[in-house]
Amino acid sequence: MNLPLNVASEAAALASPVVELRQYTLRPGQRETLITLFDREFIESQEATGMTIIGQFRDLDRPDMFVWLRGFDGMGARKEALTAFYGGPIWAAHRDAANATMIDSDDVLLLRPVWPGAGFDLSGLQRPIAVEQENSSKANRLAGIVVIQIHHLRPGTETEFANRFAAEAAPTMTAPDARLLAAFVTEHAENSFPRLPVRTSENVFISVTGFDGVDAHARHEAALAASPNWQAFWSAVQLDLAKPSETLRLSPTSRSLIGR
Repeated sequence: MNLPLNVASEAAALASPVVELRQYTLRPGQRETLITLFDREFIESQEATGMTIIGQFRDLDRPDMFVWLRGFDGMGARKEALTAFYGGPIWAAHRDAANATMIDSDDVLLLRPVWPGAGFDLSGLQRPIAVEQENSSKANRLAGIVVIQIHHLRPGTETEFANRFAAEAAPTMTAPDARLLAAFVTEHAENSFPRLPVRTSENVFISVTGFDGVDAHARHEAALAASPNWQAFWSAVQLDLAKPSETLRLSPTSRSLIGR
């Protein structure tokens, strides 16, 4: 497992303490257009304002969904960075083209690491400098994938669920071709940039796991389904769930920092 559950590495401890998980519903056939624009124009320009573009992905099960993660050094830093970017020249120059690909961009969860060291450890990762020309179906077959599970919790159950996940579920998820990359809960602080809505009223626990590919994920799911410890954990936490959990199977773009 990439992340120690009890003692954080210095790099992980310094990872973004505030993270947005953004899911965009796009107009049919427009995902590749947005990905090309995003990877060319919106990575370095956002990071120049102080935020971190952690990853951007094609949803393998929803062809018109674009999913991405960005991190901030805190809620105050988030306000400053977003103000600078959305008031700056790069967004002004390309916002019409970006917005033309989208039906909805308001599905956003504001998150914080659930325990010390549970944020992304990005140390040693390097982003490709140039956008690679890629056939998306070929890339999906060859690249690793990232799986995000969103668990919707009843109010007041976050701490118990997180403790049980760390003690019981996370060790069961360990495998040679699976890496627990991060775990988050809802950040309930007031939205510091209200121009962009976020779903802060919800209570979620999110795990982010990296796999060597689609086949590795399928094997891992089969192994978990046969694990008594895994089944015992989910039986124990059923009453904590407010509604069914969601699973996002995500293929990273050529310039995603995580998942390659």
